[in-house]
Amino acid sequence: MQSGLEVQPFTGLILLSGVDAPGITEALFSALAPFSITVLDIEEMVIRDRLILTVLIGLDPAHAHAIEADLTACGEDLGVDIALSFSHLASDSIGVKTGLLHVTVLGQHLRPLAISAIAGELSNHQANIERIHRTASYPITVFEFVVSGASQHELRAALAGVSREHGVDIAVQQGGLMRWAQRLVLMDVDSTLIQQEVIELLAAKAGVEEAVKVITDSAMRGEIDFRESLEARVGLLKGLPASVISEVQGEITLTPGARTLIRTLQRLGHTVAVVSGGFIEVIEPLLKDLGIELYRANNLEVVDGILTGRTYGPVIDRAAKAAALREFAELSGVGMEQTIAIGDGANDLDMIAAAGLGIAFNAKPAVRAAADSSLTQPYLDSVLYLMGIAREDVEEADGQSRQA
Repeated sequence: MQSGLEVQPFTGLILLSGVDAPGITEALFSALAPFSITVLDIEEMVIRDRLILTVLIGLDPAHAHAIEADLTACGEDLGVDIALSFSHLASDSIGVKTGLLHVTVLGQHLRPLAISAIAGELSNHQANIERIHRTASYPITVFEFVVSGASQHELRAALAGVSREHGVDIAVQQGGLMRWAQRLVLMDVDSTLIQQEVIELLAAKAGVEEAVKVITDSAMRGEIDFRESLEARVGLLKGLPASVISEVQGEITLTPGARTLIRTLQRLGHTVAVVSGGFIEVIEPLLKDLGIELYRANNLEVVDGILTGRTYGPVIDRAAKAAALREFAELSGVGMEQTIAIGDGANDLDMIAAAGLGIAFNAKPAVRAAADSSLTQPYLDSVLYLMGIAREDVEEADGQSRQA
């Protein structure tokens, strides 16, 4: 006769730790094989040469003592430590959790105090840490916390303070299948894709670099309208021979990690596009070399081999950048929620706001405040980590490509 009370499942948690060696996992499960056991969960990792293996099993309570004795003997044979914990587990405690958030932490020197502060804010906002794993160890260290039970908006706001205080980059994103869907990644050029400001390189040829830089900095901070600033700066270039364009092309250097980012995204089937407040005549050869087919920039007017101090065609201001994001997304067959926009200045604010994920890259304070995520490390391929792509996977793919 049943009492009407639900019988709770009986489970055993096995924790194995020790020096890693081939055959340990096989030996553990071979020791469990004679018993009527259901494997409910497994987690295994190796840090340096140390193995940590956890297994959750469902079992008959009558077998607990015998299982413990066999596993103790197994641990002695293998030279590892095995600890067990048995309990009745509520039936809804094991299952697929939804609404998970991915908290990505990036830094060149991650200190214990920073990790403590992050964990503290997670706890303060009722976020339970389900898993922590490393996705990169150089040139920066990256950890990803998978958490449940928290609001993305509230957590992002709380962790922004930790980011500023401890000098680490922190991004909070939703999990789920859409994280792995095809993306459009649209990036700015000056001080994002490349390390220079092209107009300042041109200005140096005319001897007006400082005057142009003052206007550029003011525009990047959003103090003056971009269209107005463009006209003022290009006007200072009047009379330059068009031959300086090829000279400036030779002075451009890509941001560290730019080729890796673009190559990896293209290899994975994502679309990479560029939109620039700079000049198509200068950057087009570089974009073709990178295999970027979708791009938009301003056009310098040249008459009889001389720069006139004017541009022609539509001005690529902040509204035009956002419009380009939408147009390129449609051309690529990508929904706006699956777009990523990367920039550093006020001219990028509209596209960063419109994108599914807006990233401020070594950006001005106003842009960092408006973006979903902010990167202050000097490596553009850090964007890959925000997308859940591990450094080891990138390097393995690069190695396979070189061998092909």
